[in-house]
Amino acid sequence: MPIIAPGDPALAELEGLHLWHGNLSSCSQRARIVLAEKGLEWQSHLIDIPNNEHATPEYQAINPNGLVPTLVHDGAVVIESIDIIDHIDRAFPEPPLRPAGDPEADAVMRDWMARADAAQADLKLLSHEFLFRPRKRMSPEALEDFARHHNNAVLVEFLRDFNSEDGFGTERIAGAVDRTDADFAGLDRAVEARPWIAHDQFGLADIAWMPNLHRMSLMDWPLDRYPHLAAWFERVKARPSYRTALVDWEPEPARALFADYTTKRRAEGTDVRAFGALAAS
Repeated sequence: MPIIAPGDPALAELEGLHLWHGNLSSCSQRARIVLAEKGLEWQSHLIDIPNNEHATPEYQAINPNGLVPTLVHDGAVVIESIDIIDHIDRAFPEPPLRPAGDPEADAVMRDWMARADAAQADLKLLSHEFLFRPRKRMSPEALEDFARHHNNAVLVEFLRDFNSEDGFGTERIAGAVDRTDADFAGLDRAVEARPWIAHDQFGLADIAWMPNLHRMSLMDWPLDRYPHLAAWFERVKARPSYRTALVDWEPEPARALFADYTTKRRAEGTDVRAFGALAAS
């Protein structure tokens, strides 16, 4: 369900738009982009993910999954980024971000939003492997402390794998690369004959995929494999929301760390291009 019962009763008293979000969280980026595209005023509640603020009892009373983002709109709590951007567009229909009076285009939009949602697991794995590894490794003691305090068993298990001696393993990384490559190839076909993913106007499907392309560009993913998608990404980057809702929230030290680590992995021959379909090309 897109709207949940708040664990913290004080949330029901909040008026207006409140967003709990992480600066580098791709799902948070989606929410901030749609807010920027709508020109809406909202209250920012930044969650310090590197310092595990999402594992605190206070935040888990806001979002029981202990994930970002969480939107509170006039006391209604909405979790999951795809539900959040859909909620905002329905609550504030101008400017529209969905095709009006075109059921076929609407179905295409929803399909690509669902695919973006499904791609989130691979995005998280590849981000941790090729960007976050230098800054997100946890000591065994820190990992066990996180496991004791965070209610999300799936996230805990993911971090156990990430911090293990073997890491994610070559086969698992290659699978994530292959699925992402297939998604990008499908998007490339989708934008071959039209400027945007679902219809002739920029919309929710584009917002759902913007963070994914940006994230992969940070790890030097070869976007030239998909010429029409690469052109779409250039159009996306020209939108003010790409700068104000995504790039401007990225701490400069993090961007520098990502660039240095990507260069290091490339020199070692262990970067993202060394796995799966990218290595085979």
